[in-house]
Amino acid sequence: MEVCCQLPVLPLDRPVPQHVLSRRGAISFSSSSALFGCPNPRQLSQRRGAISYDSSDQTALYIRMLGDVRVRSRAGFETERRGSHPYIDFRIFHSNSEIEVSVSARNVRRLLSFQRYLRSSRFFRGITVPNSSNILDDDYNGQAKCMLEKVGNWNFDIFLFDRLTNVMVQEDYHSQNPYHNAVHAADVTQAMHCYLKEPKLSESLTPWDVLLSLIAAATHDLDHPGVNQPFLIKTNHYLATLYKNTSVLENHHWRSAVGLLRESGLFAHMSLENRQLMESQIGDLILATDISQQNEYLSMFRSHLDRGDLCLEDANHRHFILQMALKCADICNPCRTWELSKQWSEKVTEEFFHQGDIEKKYHLGVSPLCDRQTETIANIQIGFMTYLVEPLFAEWARFSNTRLSQTMLGHLGLNKASWKGVQREQCGGGEDADPAFEEMDSDILPQEPRLS
Repeated sequence: MEVCCQLPVLPLDRPVPQHVLSRRGAISFSSSSALFGCPNPRQLSQRRGAISYDSSDQTALYIRMLGDVRVRSRAGFETERRGSHPYIDFRIFHSNSEIEVSVSARNVRRLLSFQRYLRSSRFFRGITVPNSSNILDDDYNGQAKCMLEKVGNWNFDIFLFDRLTNVMVQEDYHSQNPYHNAVHAADVTQAMHCYLKEPKLSESLTPWDVLLSLIAAATHDLDHPGVNQPFLIKTNHYLATLYKNTSVLENHHWRSAVGLLRESGLFAHMSLENRQLMESQIGDLILATDISQQNEYLSMFRSHLDRGDLCLEDANHRHFILQMALKCADICNPCRTWELSKQWSEKVTEEFFHQGDIEKKYHLGVSPLCDRQTETIANIQIGFMTYLVEPLFAEWARFSNTRLSQTMLGHLGLNKASWKGVQREQCGGGEDADPAFEEMDSDILPQEPRLS
């Protein structure tokens, strides 16, 4: 990709114009080669940005980019790159004697660690920053190292790890999403790591396969908007039009991932042919997470297992198994311990209900599973486990009948029983499963439930 975009440097000693300084205000602007320093402006479509100011803290100026940048590479493959960045907090350039810092919990919730903050401050002020392998505060290094030594353990607590480190794969994930955020991406990547260590896979996979799998896991929900495909379709969102109402979110995640990878130069050492192959195969894995295609993939998987014809020496068969592994990792939360699984269940339901609230407000018709007045976490989870999770993990256990597979099925059974107990307490009996799950139809099921 041959596009270089930079924000103009704002003079720190120049007061911000008063028309900019409105609470939660924004100034929109169009991209141009003069503003962004783009060597070839024809390669860019319009890019929108915003500068906002929080009147509760007159020393904090937030800058973020909004919208997508579309870039056409020499290979002719159109990528999407979400230009959404964490705000830049200019308080780091002031001393305590110059300002009185008043920081609310909202402001500090996702700030960089002090060490990163200090290094950023020194960098922007032109002070040489000595090379250091430390990326976390010294106080956290020991705890984080201890946790990372257990990253291959199925009971790994991704929530605790997030609290310890404020890990940020997340520049292109949105922390305001209760579920589809960077913590979910990290959780799926950790699950994928566990699957790749299973004997059948570890003995057969190539380094290429491992790299492909982990990148796909980390980026599989990149730039998720926190709503599902039906919502995008009925609101005439441009992504629905762009991808013709088919695997809209998965296509967007994939193209966003490709754009991110090209900007990072991670594969710059590869030949053009290999880069294109890697990008294409990442897309195959991400597209497999489309829940509306669940029956198709499950039927293929079951047929292979019935025939006993899976050969992991065959690259195509390995690729198919990696697709199934990512599908499992994506919806594995009911297979975690109750303490972890319950948290995920609450988070995804919160995201569903938030969408339902928006749909009610604008009279759009509430999507299945999204009405907080008629749905409960227990009903949703029991349906999800019954119709989606159990069939998939039963076949995975046939393929890889290991201690991990049995552990996952054990947790799944216990968690389902726990939710049934909650259900009985709430309504004194009733249906075991949400009827919305009984029809595996893309028009009925949310395209991105990732429930658990």
